[in-house]
Amino acid sequence: MALYELFSHPAERRYRAGLCSKAALFVLVAAALTYIPPLLVAFRSHGFWLKRSSYEEQPTVRFLHQVLLVVLLGPERGGHLAWSTFPAFNQLQGEHLRIPLVSTREEDRNQDGKVDMLHFKLELPLQPTEHVLGVQLLLTFSYQLHRMSTFVMQSMAFLQSSFPIPGSQLHMNGELRLQQRQPLGSGGLDVRYNASVIDGTSPFAFDYDLTRIVAAYQERNVTTIFMDPNPIWLVGRAAEAPFVINAVIRYPVEVISYQPGFWEMIKFAWVQYVSILLIFLWVFQRIKIFVFQNQVVSTIPATAVPSRELCKEHLS
Repeated sequence: MALYELFSHPAERRYRAGLCSKAALFVLVAAALTYIPPLLVAFRSHGFWLKRSSYEEQPTVRFLHQVLLVVLLGPERGGHLAWSTFPAFNQLQGEHLRIPLVSTREEDRNQDGKVDMLHFKLELPLQPTEHVLGVQLLLTFSYQLHRMSTFVMQSMAFLQSSFPIPGSQLHMNGELRLQQRQPLGSGGLDVRYNASVIDGTSPFAFDYDLTRIVAAYQERNVTTIFMDPNPIWLVGRAAEAPFVINAVIRYPVEVISYQPGFWEMIKFAWVQYVSILLIFLWVFQRIKIFVFQNQVVSTIPATAVPSRELCKEHLS
């Protein structure tokens, strides 16, 4: 009758020696060479500690209905026209003040509870002798992130275009993109930039200077910028027609950079360490088997007796 192997298990052999022996020293050195070099290799290969990570999130953006408009006129009239939603700014403009008709509409296309875009339209009445050559428009927003840390700030979109030919309409269709100079935190509440971009209560003209406003805004580590590579400038305005600004500002999904927390850093480092450690464990296990089986260091070998056989010997 043919015989088949039904079960097998390795025989365990133990090697005994004193704590002050060469064998004990070899085991200590082998353990050090097994566990320490993988840590050094993982650390020296760069990226052992995860200092920066990223994730995707669509921000919660709402238009704050704060507008500052400066329109540059042709050389026949010279100067400019201006208007804002801040009464103090309007009082400073004098004869340059021109009140436009403004309409806005926020749209949530995918019905997920977050606004996806803003439709902004401004109609500025002009006299027949007035011709528009350039536009500077500043809009402010409430910008919030919630997935990792709760980040809240007031941001702005600066729309600017100028052409050598007088225009009748300006059409812009772009995105309000997030810009980061440093990563956000991985938790907590961050409201360091939750302050108005424009001090609308100030009676001083320099507080409404666009150069000063933009420069102060760019000092932030986290800002938003309006990106529209192809503004459309239409010419041929009728004598009594207003100058029209049509802008569509989209709020896209952003890749947010953040600083990982302690446990995320440990998890990332542990995976790298263990992946290298497994190789060292396999190599030094083979080395130790060779050294002890061939008695490179003096030990007293003994074959381990299975526990079931020990019980039988004890009962007999």
